[in-house]
Amino acid sequence: MNTNRPHSNRRGLCRNALVLLSIGTLATVATTPARGSAGAHVAAPRVETITYRTNSGGTREATVLLPAGYGPGANPPLPLVISPHGRGANGRSNSKFWGKLPTVGRFAVVNPDGMGRRTKSFSYGYRGQIDDLARMPKIVTQALPWVRIDRSRIYALGSSMGGQETLLLVARHPHLLAGAVAMDSVTDLALRYEQVLDLPTNPEFVKRWGSSEGDCLRSAMRREVGGTPTTNPRGYAARSPLELAAAIAKSGVPLEIWWSKVDRIVTDQRTQSGALYTKLVRLGTTAPVEAYVGRWAHSHEMRSTELLPVALRGLGLLPGGGARRPAGVDYPV
Repeated sequence: MNTNRPHSNRRGLCRNALVLLSIGTLATVATTPARGSAGAHVAAPRVETITYRTNSGGTREATVLLPAGYGPGANPPLPLVISPHGRGANGRSNSKFWGKLPTVGRFAVVNPDGMGRRTKSFSYGYRGQIDDLARMPKIVTQALPWVRIDRSRIYALGSSMGGQETLLLVARHPHLLAGAVAMDSVTDLALRYEQVLDLPTNPEFVKRWGSSEGDCLRSAMRREVGGTPTTNPRGYAARSPLELAAAIAKSGVPLEIWWSKVDRIVTDQRTQSGALYTKLVRLGTTAPVEAYVGRWAHSHEMRSTELLPVALRGLGLLPGGGARRPAGVDYPV
């Protein structure tokens, strides 16, 4: 791995390229039903779009999913899932992965657009973003006063950057959550800064933008975090769940950590999600921590048509039934 590669001087081009990469991320939604997904007879959830004030003082949107038929006059208290999106996505695109599950399980999901220190779609676990996630129950009920939330059943679930931010939410706001699921997550952002150089090089991408995807992602991290892991190690550590493993271990929040052995986006997950799981086991935890390891494309398990129902059953948010241990998913000891 070449860790001495010079910074790209094509910052503007990289920003434009990352916008297009984001568009590709938004389009990645499964359409083929799989075992465990909600059936056609189940009604789609009610969708509400709300706005909220971010840590920076700006205004962003959040997409709220509610069970079909839920509304004023038919509004018992609901469990709430806070679901931060992956890199380059937004709340509306993240909401597509949930399918009809909010109706099946009778729970609500809030999918915020988010806001980093400098960037919107690449917040990378910024402290202000994590604090905004913690405010989501209040934000939802202020915007939709007829929505009633069961404050004893608030959860967090996200994949990729959303998984990273889920883990940071556990570490920084443990008393908020009754459980959490982090999928295919970056847990060591400084290591991620080096690993993005291992992403496959697309010659057409380089020809068009003058830099590889890895170089563009490095540029986004430098802009958002403020420097490199060498010049700003504390900034990267503050956004790395692995550095906050002790806080996660004593949080008392039941946790599922999912990762893939064949992930080509967050490469070598043994050094990311796997490293965090190993460290938590070594530290000892005050609540159960389970690992789910398999072979799937990056973040494909977080879909209503794939393994998302399994994760939600682990949180007690879906009715029982179906294998607790799907074929191809291992539980390391």
